[in-house]
Amino acid sequence: MKKSTSTLLALALLLSGPAMALAHDFKVGQIEIDHPHARAMLPGAKVGGGYLSITNEGADDRLVAVATARAASAQLHEMKMDGGIMVMRELKDGVAVPAGATVELKPGGYHVMFMNVAEPFKEGEKIAATLTFEKAGTVEVEFTVGPAAGGGQDANKGHGQ
Repeated sequence: MKKSTSTLLALALLLSGPAMALAHDFKVGQIEIDHPHARAMLPGAKVGGGYLSITNEGADDRLVAVATARAASAQLHEMKMDGGIMVMRELKDGVAVPAGATVELKPGGYHVMFMNVAEPFKEGEKIAATLTFEKAGTVEVEFTVGPAAGGGQDANKGHGQ
């Protein structure tokens, strides 16, 4: 009986391992952060992009800052068409996260710009970062680094990049 219990426990841990390894969600208050990810950077590159999904089940809030030891600074940016020209600008007031809404930070829209990165992000590594919300406070997250061309986490989230 003891042997079968040990075998079942080992089997349960083995089977739950991949599911647990796929879990990549973080939470602070009523804010849930889903699948933070970044793209691998080319050798010598000094800037990189970060993406994630934010779901707010509480009151209106705002993502106001991102920080990581891997970059001299991290900024919140928006890319959009302006008179037929794609422009990117820093969002100095952060990204609004309305109550009951999900906001996507993804290629071609809102995103995190990691600036002055000393060592380019490599596929497969995790980048520790702190997100700061105006009301909910701070939460530690990890950006999983996928392929430089996208397709990894980007495709898994259905963004089509």
